[in-house]
Amino acid sequence: MSKIKRTSEDWAVDIFSYIFLTVFALITLLPPMNIVAKSLSAEWAIISGKVGLLPIGFQLNTFKYVVTNTQFLHSLLLSLSITILGTGLSIIVSGATAYPLSKRHLPGIKVILFLYVFTMFFSGGLIPNYLLLKKLNMLNHLSAVIIPGMINVFNMLIIKNYYETLPDSLEESAKLDGASNIRILFSIIIPLSLPVYATITLFTAVAHWNDYFTPMIYLNDSRLKVLTVYLRDVVMNVSDPSKMSEDELLNVSPEGVKAATIVASTVPILLVYPYLQKYFIKGILIGSVKE
Repeated sequence: MSKIKRTSEDWAVDIFSYIFLTVFALITLLPPMNIVAKSLSAEWAIISGKVGLLPIGFQLNTFKYVVTNTQFLHSLLLSLSITILGTGLSIIVSGATAYPLSKRHLPGIKVILFLYVFTMFFSGGLIPNYLLLKKLNMLNHLSAVIIPGMINVFNMLIIKNYYETLPDSLEESAKLDGASNIRILFSIIIPLSLPVYATITLFTAVAHWNDYFTPMIYLNDSRLKVLTVYLRDVVMNVSDPSKMSEDELLNVSPEGVKAATIVASTVPILLVYPYLQKYFIKGILIGSVKE
């Protein structure tokens, strides 16, 4: 096969695209790199404003101070619990709801689907939701930030649309072999839907991890301070320096504590990306149906 001859205009467009994307990537990376550099730099370098993209006076005392803080560890555990439970329940409920809604032949399915979509545009609002959770005695309990988000209509519709792209012949063959709808869902549909489940899992986990407003409204108990709320407290008003030892006071600065807390709060959710990334580019359906 002969190669397509590229014109000078094609090369110019490619060069411009590479330059633009490189500059854009660098601009995007500058703030995180500065924060990481501050978290690893000595106090004198941060105070003097000399820290740029690389650490100056490299030290780990700031991270040690942050990760050994009792409140940080407690908030981290709370956020992990909410993220894992909330994401798991949301995926289960959304996936189970999407399966029957993907069957267009079911009677009344359009009306039921409309009712779900309707909730995306109109909701009760913050005050009715707060009063409802108060009436149910769910305030100051982790269920207040987990149960209301168990069904996300947008994510459910994405899963439903993915289900509809699967060949009907897969289910028909399974039914001929005597498989029930539940068996078909768990043995065929879900394994073939790993890419969409991975995507929705990532979206849901990041949403739970970064959620600041919901815990602030529904979790007023200081013992239920999640990581985002704790991070806000640190950024707005760093922990009392009098609680630090003399060694820490010499090597740890308030700005360094803020930067180290931000980095430590970001690392756990970043670890999820490499594991799920492979499902975004892997075609699981290839070869699942023989012509």
